[in-house]
This record gives sequence, C-alpha cells and structure tokens, in this order.
Amino acid sequence: MRIVSGKYGGRNLVPFSGEKIRPTPDMVRESLFNILRDKIYGASFLDLFCGTGAVGIEALSRGAEKVCFNDIDRDSIAVLKKNLEKLKVSESVKIFNKDAITLLESAKEEFDFIYADPPYKSGLGIKALPYAARALKKGGTLIYENETPFSDEVPKNLKIKDERKYGRVYITFFIREEE
Repeated sequence: MRIVSGKYGGRNLVPFSGEKIRPTPDMVRESLFNILRDKIYGASFLDLFCGTGAVGIEALSRGAEKVCFNDIDRDSIAVLKKNLEKLKVSESVKIFNKDAITLLESAKEEFDFIYADPPYKSGLGIKALPYAARALKKGGTLIYENETPFSDEVPKNLKIKDERKYGRVYITFFIREEE
C-alpha cells in the first residue's frame, strides 16, 4: 500500500496484519482524489473510520490544510501513528480514538470533507451519517464508501451528488445543502 500522489506520492505505508483493517485500495483513492482535484487544497478533512490512515494521508499529500483521523480500534490507531511517523507528519493532524458518533456529536469544528469508510455490514456508517451531516460545512462533501450502492434514507440536509463503482467498492458523494 502506498500514497498515490502529491507531497508523499509513491511512498509506501507501514504493512499491517489481521482482518480488522480493510484499507481503501490505491485505485479507489486515486480516482477519489482525481474527482476532488484542487478542492482538497487548503481544506479540512475528517477520515472518520481511518484504519491505516491512507485516505487522510492522501488528502494531506494533496494539500489539505488539516486532517483529523478517527478510529475506535487501538490497533488501527497504532498503524496510523506509525504511518505518520514514517512520513514525518506531525503538523496539521489530530488523532482521535473514539466511536464515530461520539466524535461527531462532540465536534467543535466543521469540515469541508468527511470520508466515511465504516466496517461493511456493521450499520455504523448509516447511523453516523446524520451526525456527519451536522459536522460538515455548508456546501461540504461527505464521501461514503460501501460494498453496495447507497439505498438507505438520505439524512436531512444531505443530497446525493454522485455515486461511482470501483471493482467491489461503491463511493457515494453527498453535499450538505443550506437549511
């Protein structure tokens, strides 16, 4: 696993073992950030179920001003910290080890982008979406990764803008609308 492009492009991330972490494939990250392009530069980004941190690190690599990483799993946070140390990233990041809803309920800031890649079949992502909508800036983008097309009720203030399929992964883009 590697960072695809930007400041840290081509750098490998720390290998991990086990089945608890399911990183977003390089191809999906590359496509995602090709869609976001220059919008990511100077943005605030929350990697809500960060695992290894690959998506958030990719955002930093491509110019995000600030990235917050969150995962409830301590092993994931340990891998994330090793990746940040390996890349010598210490500024512009915050790390949280909380349940996603608890983090979003207590968020004191709003984000330009929130990336939600919950454990598939857990139901956590759907439960977190309304809270994530409140933590987004108006006009902000919520990016939701899942193994199936999005078919649940869309939370208030969010609108589906686009959905794409990459292999076995679906990426749904929501925009926070004005209230």
